[in-house]
Amino acid sequence: MSGHSKWATTKHKKAANDAKRGKEFAKLIKNIEVAARTGGGDPSANPTLDDMIKKAKKASVPNDNIERARKRGSGEEAGGADWQTIMYEGYGPNGVAVLIECLTDNRNRAASEVRTAMSKNGGNMAESGAVSYMFSRTGLVFVAKGELSEDDVLMAVLDAGAEEVNDLGERFEIVCAPGDVAAVREALAEAEIEVDDSETDFRASVEVPLEVNEAKRIFRLIDALEESDDVQNVYTNMDLSDEVLAALDED
Repeated sequence: MSGHSKWATTKHKKAANDAKRGKEFAKLIKNIEVAARTGGGDPSANPTLDDMIKKAKKASVPNDNIERARKRGSGEEAGGADWQTIMYEGYGPNGVAVLIECLTDNRNRAASEVRTAMSKNGGNMAESGAVSYMFSRTGLVFVAKGELSEDDVLMAVLDAGAEEVNDLGERFEIVCAPGDVAAVREALAEAEIEVDDSETDFRASVEVPLEVNEAKRIFRLIDALEESDDVQNVYTNMDLSDEVLAALDED
């Protein structure tokens, strides 16, 4: 799992250093709207909505924007879009498998933008199912390390469905089935351990190790894909060693 943990760390650093706040705000607001439509507009009765609101607040999205998105999604206010989730599959440079998760109100626009970003950055689109079989959806819960040890976290979440705990440097990552995220969060709350973040991710069963220049090409492709407002997440099966990560950090 070390490759996964390193990729999670890289992704986390990248997000923290990312200047594209407007795009990030738009994605978080979209998630709130979808969560409210799917599970109702009351955060106390809709854990997904509650989670999305917390993430938006943590990213400094203005409260007015958050509240309007919640109301649009729940139907309290007019103007909500018909968001659809679409997964596109393909290969990046060096045969790296790429899963592209879109949340869009215009399928044709999303398909066109994804196709353009892939073709201009050394990628190729693939048929549905061509690469998705290598990925499985995974639940992730993060806690800030502080004074906690790995054993402290493991003991708190063992009976809640947690599969493993990974040390990511400044925080711990708890891996579980997507359906167990809520139970893991509750177990941590009972142990008085504060949850930093939680999400569902796609993790690959087969990984492709990359050198620095190869990794840079994949990051360029990911950046190009994320330029599209319709693209919510990009998942790959690249594996980056400590040396490669250190070299990328120096850039």
